[in-house]
Amino acid sequence: MSSYQLSDATRARFDREVAKYPYDLRQSAVMACLAIVQQEEGYVPRAAEDAIAAHLGMAPIAVYEVTTFYNMYNQKPVGKFKLNVCANLPCQLRDGQNALDHLCSKLGIEQGGTTADGLFTVQKSECLGACADSPVMLVNDRQMCSFMTNDRLDELVDVLRAEAAKA
Repeated sequence: MSSYQLSDATRARFDREVAKYPYDLRQSAVMACLAIVQQEEGYVPRAAEDAIAAHLGMAPIAVYEVTTFYNMYNQKPVGKFKLNVCANLPCQLRDGQNALDHLCSKLGIEQGGTTADGLFTVQKSECLGACADSPVMLVNDRQMCSFMTNDRLDELVDVLRAEAAKA
């Protein structure tokens, strides 16, 4: 069984989400519970998936399937800035792979890697739904960036580094 212990505060947050659904549909809160753990931990540890499954009365594999299906859930610690670059066909046809390769080269990491200073993680992403604006990327699962040429990528990295230096 899982060694991950939910705090009382986390359990209360889960319960607020679960209360939004009829009891027999409490598993519908799985995404919210995963988001809560990620907010608290910075990622979703495998043991936390088991704890969520137990709390929601569902099979651990069902939670794992959700965690692994969506890019927004980090299964390991990531940098302060998670950069997801779309790699689906429309973006590929408009330099999506080049954008991904450029970012990795600029930051000195491989795809899926994190810089030594912990600032950046670069990941390949599935479709972000902005094919006409490709190549596109998502910063920290929140901010969409479009038409990402090498110059725009360089500028973004510089802005994010400056932001981190201010903090």
